[in-house]
Amino acid sequence: MARRSTGGDISYRLVLGALAGVALLILIVPVLVVLITSFTDSRSLRFPRPPCRSAGIEPLRPGPVRPDPHRGVEQPGDRVLRHRHRGDARPAAALGIAGRRAWWAQALDGLFMSPLVLPSLAFGLAALMFFSTLGFPLSIPLMILGHVAVIVPFVLRTTIASLSQLDRGLLDTSASLGAGAFYTFRRVTLPIIRPGILAGAFIAFMASLDNVSVSLFLAGPENDVLPIRMWSMLESTLDVRTAAVSGVLIFSTALLVVVMDRIVGLTRRIS
Repeated sequence: MARRSTGGDISYRLVLGALAGVALLILIVPVLVVLITSFTDSRSLRFPRPPCRSAGIEPLRPGPVRPDPHRGVEQPGDRVLRHRHRGDARPAAALGIAGRRAWWAQALDGLFMSPLVLPSLAFGLAALMFFSTLGFPLSIPLMILGHVAVIVPFVLRTTIASLSQLDRGLLDTSASLGAGAFYTFRRVTLPIIRPGILAGAFIAFMASLDNVSVSLFLAGPENDVLPIRMWSMLESTLDVRTAAVSGVLIFSTALLVVVMDRIVGLTRRIS
């Protein structure tokens, strides 16, 4: 027999729904503001002005044509770094750690997951001090190395989760039929863990693109990448191109999430 809802249950649901609604507003409203301001015809961040014909006001005379911010994102001399993260070492580390309870496996797992403990700002500063002590100059390869250290946990965790669903009997059957280790990995293991690798690579790419602090600390003064360029625009002039780039990134991220969910079941991999 189903239990009737009491006054306490109803009030609890109302409070929980109100808190969830406030949280959604906090997350969605800034995104909507960025999307709206990205379509302005001004050179600074402001809401687009509605047409004034309906109010009986004489429209202004057309002035110089301003460039569309969505078309003028990349100015002459601007360079945008396109990260291409290779996932060879990270799935290999997951293959070595998954299913093992030895002390060294637990130690490696803790080592690879340690970047999640530190805030990105503290990690970027620590990496800068470490590489400066060793005498390495700030450069793009050094920045990529810092980003790889930050994103390793995402690929590692999703790959380990995929390996936990692997039936070891399939590996034994493949070996009993005369298949080698590499052939078994290519035809049996890899097709099973491929969705986890792709999901982790997507999450790692988005986390790397959003990690401004590591780029600020480890990129040299002559290196110009997208997060640093957007940061400098917001810090100095509040250029409308930042809203245009943010709008493109928001639409691209939403599209990629839908595509990855269709391909590999992204929501199941990160839940």
